[in-house]
Amino acid sequence: MKRYDLRHLKSDFLSRMGEIIKDSNRGSVMEFIFEIGDFSGIQKSADLVAGLNSTLMNSLKFNRADWIIVVKKGRF
Repeated sequence: MKRYDLRHLKSDFLSRMGEIIKDSNRGSVMEFIFEIGDFSGIQKSADLVAGLNSTLMNSLKFNRADWIIVVKKGRF
């Protein structure tokens, strides 16, 4: 499992998260940490993961400002 800290991207983390997932090997497990902001990023990240045929394995609030999701790359 590899951890990617995307907090420095603020609310613009989704495109980078998508690039990382696309470039990873099938079956890879990745942990992403990003700023919560207005909470819309949480649903958008879940939608992105599903759209990339991957599995959202876990999603949790890390602290007051940050969120962590764990993703497993799918077959495609």
